[in-house]
Formats: sequence, structure tokens, C-alpha cells
Amino acid sequence: MADSELPRNAKGRFYHLDCGPGDLAAYILTCGDPGRVQKIARCFDKVAVRRRNREFLVITGCYHGIPLSAMATGIGPDNTAIALMEAAQCVSKATFIRLGSCGALQPDIAPGDLVITDRALRDEATTLYYAPPEFEARAHPQVRQVLEEAAAELGAPYHVGLTCTTADFYSGQGRQVPGFPLLEPDKVERLRRAGVLNLEMEMAAYLTLAGVSSYPLRAGGACAVLNNRLTGASVFDSARLKARTEKRLIEVGLRAVEILFRKDRKEE
Repeated sequence: MADSELPRNAKGRFYHLDCGPGDLAAYILTCGDPGRVQKIARCFDKVAVRRRNREFLVITGCYHGIPLSAMATGIGPDNTAIALMEAAQCVSKATFIRLGSCGALQPDIAPGDLVITDRALRDEATTLYYAPPEFEARAHPQVRQVLEEAAAELGAPYHVGLTCTTADFYSGQGRQVPGFPLLEPDKVERLRRAGVLNLEMEMAAYLTLAGVSSYPLRAGGACAVLNNRLTGASVFDSARLKARTEKRLIEVGLRAVEILFRKDRKEE
């Protein structure tokens, strides 16, 4: 590949992440929100790299002796694709674990629960640049397994199954907003009937790009349920519940990294 196809800044780092080889660890916890990355990094034993550019934030350090990065991408599959591809140029054997937020589509999923993705519907256009429509975006089984183990160990209520990734938060997720058209008003009900557990905006990008890459990438993730689109229940009804939900998500992600690191070392 010509170097010009990977834009770099004046410091020679990849343009969007402002990172280069050595700046990211092989285990990367990701999310859309830079504020969540800051909260993850507060759990690190030490921080070695901190880079921020536009909506992208990367903090690399050490957690319980494990080299670990936390990376914020901003919202959406297009931002996610940029971040993942540049991160993979920095560390080609990487594991991406998304710690996101979502809305639930099944009545038995409560706000504060976690949804661990097994497979993601690609209801967005970004991944079509990398894989044909029939490609299944599946979580790496090792990543899914350690997230389940971590959630069970920590007593976090969780559900495993099908996620729908969209490119839009409003009409794309079946929300009616004054002044704008809603082309599919029954979308939430259609997805519920199809067995979809949750709606979010990044997971399919991680699973698809990791799945088609020639690099040995693994990807998976869990999302904290902020609201239930069927019942109307929401963590926003209680600031305490909202804070506890995000804390639980981060704790499960960090524990999953510990479990996966131990298993990887055993296999090696």
C-alpha cells in the first residue's frame, strides 16, 4: 500500500487517532464516549500514552499488569471504521472489546442490564465498503465467552444474542422527531419480532472489519441498556442507576480483559 493512502500528521502519526506503532496495546477497550474512556483509564495502574484529536481519544497504560488501551471513537460506524483501521496499523494483532450503550427491544431486558453481542445486523452502509451484504458480523467466540464469564462472575445481569447496528439515532432507530419524516414507523416492532435484543450504532463495524481483515484481529462487545424501547423504562429516571450501570459495564470489560489475557498466555 502506498504510504499516501494512510494519512499521517506532522509528527508521523496516523491522522485521526494521532497514534503510531507502540502507542496502543494489543487489548483495546472501546466506546463512543470520550468521557467513558476517561473513567476506564482511572482504573489503570499507570498511563503511558494519552492522545486526543477531534472526537478520538486514546489512553494506553497498564491494568493489573496487563498492557491495555482505552479508545473513544465518537458516535457511528463510520467513525468506528476509521479508528479501528488506524489502530490496526499501530498494533496488527489486536483485540477490540466495545463497551457501549444501547436501547433494548425485548420486554424482559431491564435498564441497567448488559447485552453481549453474538451477531450484529448491519443496518448501516459503512461496512458495505468492506464486505458484501450477506457477510455475517459475528463476535469472536473468545471475546464473547470472556464477557459472559466476567458478567456472571461479577453478578451483572446480562443477555446474549442479536444486536442491530444503525447509522442513525432518530429515524434510523424508529424514533419520530417533530419536523422530520419517519419512513418505517414499525421498525422497533419488526426488529423485536425478529428476536433482536438491542439497537446501537457501532458494533457491526467492529465485527465486520475484524472478520474480513487479513490481520489477526478479534472483536466483540457488550452494551449497557439505557432504556427499553418497548416499556419506556430508562436509567435516566435515576442518576444513581445511570452511574451504577456505566460502572458495571466498565468493571465487566476490565474483568473480561483479565480473563482473556490469562487464557491467551496459557495458549501461548
